[in-house]
Amino acid sequence: MVDIHCHILPGADDGAKNLQDSIMMAKVAMEQGITKVIATPHHLNSFDINPKETIIEKVHLLNRKLKEEKVDLEILPGQEVRIYGELLDGVAEGEIQTLAGSDYLLIELPASHVPRYTEKLFFDLQLKGYIPVIAHPERNQEIIERPEVLYQLIKKGALSQITAASAAGEFGKKIQKFSIQLLESNLTHFLASDAHNVTNRGFKMEKAYNTIHSAFGSDMVFLLKENAELLIEGKHAHREIPARIKKKKFLGLF
Repeated sequence: MVDIHCHILPGADDGAKNLQDSIMMAKVAMEQGITKVIATPHHLNSFDINPKETIIEKVHLLNRKLKEEKVDLEILPGQEVRIYGELLDGVAEGEIQTLAGSDYLLIELPASHVPRYTEKLFFDLQLKGYIPVIAHPERNQEIIERPEVLYQLIKKGALSQITAASAAGEFGKKIQKFSIQLLESNLTHFLASDAHNVTNRGFKMEKAYNTIHSAFGSDMVFLLKENAELLIEGKHAHREIPARIKKKKFLGLF
């Protein structure tokens, strides 16, 4: 299993504080059945910039340390890029790290809204051959209130990734239900941990996949796992035609 969004790099942001934390996270990831993790430290936001070159160096260091500790987990370079107007310049200048060196870019929106320039930026990124992946849309307040915003972005070529803890109910029933609705409407394409530690922001992948299996069966689980594999191979992820979210209750689930 591949985890495409994880804050496992030591001392990079609000994730693992040091190498010991990283090793502990790696061991828990393995227990969840994860074999590869894309390290995605925050870019910009209120954290250090974490440019591409620094991330690659830290990934090499962590992989070497995991090998010494006989922890059989592979770390790949990535970044969680907080959306900003000059993002394309950051890509051109070699500051932005794509997910595992692919054409996929993990982009974080503000928690409260979707900036007005998002659609134009995503269009420009796609013209340059990049695929925007929206991180945890199920926790964006504007998208929760107006799912049409996400529908339009997905319809025009973007992808999205929900958080395992959201699907598992760790952020409450409302976000869990919305995560299931996003899956049902083909508005999300990846499940990832967004793990920051092994306590209050853990992996939860196993629990999330059990929830998804209960709601949709094994086909959805297979699709999400395969999409993560396709991403790190630089191949096109599976995507179905998106649908607008229908307001309804899921009988017996929530």
